[in-house]
Order: sequence, then structure tokens, then C-alpha cells
Amino acid sequence: MSQLSLEQIANQLDSQSSRDRMLALASLRDIPATDAVPLIKKVLNDENLQIRSMAVFALGLKPTEDCYPILIKLLEADPDYGIRADAAGALGYLEDPRAFEPLVRAFYEDTDWLVRFSAAVSLGNLKDQRAHDVLVEALDSDEVVLHQAAIAALGEIKDVSSVDQILRFAQSEDWLVRQRLAEALGNMPTPKSISALHYLEKDPHPNVSASATISLKRIAEGKED
Repeated sequence: MSQLSLEQIANQLDSQSSRDRMLALASLRDIPATDAVPLIKKVLNDENLQIRSMAVFALGLKPTEDCYPILIKLLEADPDYGIRADAAGALGYLEDPRAFEPLVRAFYEDTDWLVRFSAAVSLGNLKDQRAHDVLVEALDSDEVVLHQAAIAALGEIKDVSSVDQILRFAQSEDWLVRQRLAEALGNMPTPKSISALHYLEKDPHPNVSASATISLKRIAEGKED
């Protein structure tokens, strides 16, 4: 991408039209992070919430030294819960181990379920075994979506010690919870996991049974990655 094109994108990000700014932001997809991030920062406080959300998400996909502190500040202080959730999700994409403590704090302290959901998902993306306690605690939440996130994250960190805790969801009324369980167990090769996966292969929902079959195959082939 030529410098002129970058200048055109920068000018478009200053447009009065929200559609123009959104298209300009989307056009940064193939721009190197060092060139893209300064332009992304131009619209981080955009009046259009959808553009702000896109910009925050983009920071997770364009890692530079600037991204982490910006995302932490948004996670901890932005008044909009959607932006805080976006920041939590973007931190997971960065896979920066420094995000562990801020994400744990967000899970425990943020009052909005969407932020807590994003924090739990991102703790899985960090693949940090220290997340065990917070994720197991999330299993006791009243929010079904937090069960989904926690089970998936425990699978991501391959937390075999949590198998007993997540198996209680094998008969969850929510099929997405059962699917996340089937997927997670594929990363937890234990006899209990295999037994549960054979059970889930007979699940009435096709997504659940298919996920269980895939996980059994993964375990059989020794591909716990």
C-alpha cells in the first residue's frame, strides 16, 4: 500500500460521514500494524459507537507496543460496557500475558455480563493455567453464557483438573453449553472425558454430537493441540 493510499485512508477517517469512516477503518485490514495503529487511534473516540467498537477490535489484530496500554485503559475505565467488552476480547487476541490480572479483575469486578463473558473467553486465549480458579468459579454463575465461556476457556488452557467440574454440564438444557463441553473435552484426554464424549455423541443436537465425534478423533490421534 503506497503512502498516498495511507493518506487517503487518513483523510477518509476524518470524513463527516460515518459510512466513510467505517469503510476507511475496514480498509486497514491489510495494512501493517505499525502503519495501521496510528490511524485506528484516530477513531477510538468516534461519536459512532459501531466505529469505536471496530477500532477497539482492530487493536487486538494489529499488535504494536501502543495497543496493550490503550486496551487496558478502555477495559478499566470506559463508561460503555460494549467497549469494555470489546477491549477484553481484543486483549485475548493480543495474547499478551500481562493481560491476565486485568482480565481477572474485569471478571470479578465488572457489573456487566458481556464484559465478564469476554474476559473469560480471553483468559482462555491467553492459555494461562492460573485462570483455573476464576474459570471454575464462573461455572457457578447464574448466566448461561458464562458457563459457555468458562467451559471453552478451560478447554483452551487444557485444564485436565477441571474435568469433574465441567462434566456436570453434560445434560445442560442449553445445547451451546453441551457443544462447548464436547469441544473442551477434546483437549482433556482422560478416561472420564472419553466416556462423556461417547455419551455426547448420542446428543439429540447435531452440533453437539458432531463436536463430540471430532473430539474423540482428536484424542485418538493424540492431537490435543
